[in-house]
Amino acid sequence: MNLPNKLTMLRVCMVPVFVVLMLVDGIPYGNILAGIIFILASLTDTLDGYIARRDNLITDFGKFMDPIADKLLVCSAMICLVEQDKLAAWMVIIIIGRELAIGGFRLVAVEKGTVIAASYWGKFKTVSQMIMVIMLIFDFGSVWNLIAQVVTWIAVILTVISLVDYLKKNWSVMDGQM
Repeated sequence: MNLPNKLTMLRVCMVPVFVVLMLVDGIPYGNILAGIIFILASLTDTLDGYIARRDNLITDFGKFMDPIADKLLVCSAMICLVEQDKLAAWMVIIIIGRELAIGGFRLVAVEKGTVIAASYWGKFKTVSQMIMVIMLIFDFGSVWNLIAQVVTWIAVILTVISLVDYLKKNWSVMDGQM
């Protein structure tokens, strides 16, 4: 397993630590530590992609697993934020619904021998969601909360745009499936 794929798997392993820190009461500075873990896990996403492209280490495993690791991290964080009343459940449903739809689409593609890498819209969506989560975890109040709400709406809008873009570009994968 190459370094980018190890970083992807590290990100997956960081998720349970993050969730415990977010949701278990009584852990001193739990949210702050969870925020730090989330930031570090998010940085592994940037780092694994950079190293994979720089060193020509792009693999089908990485193309498939990297988006899953991102989704696991971000969706877990959003569910924790719903639990803490910092994020509206309907927004999370839209975001997770998009992820499930694209996940199903990717499975059909894999069965046909095609691995579909993330698009730029998908990357923008992921970055906006990660920024949203970080802002909501570090709840500094006043203007910060207003900016966090704007970023939240941007993340939801980019989620929908990336879904439409993904389906438009890859609809041919569904030929003969319906």
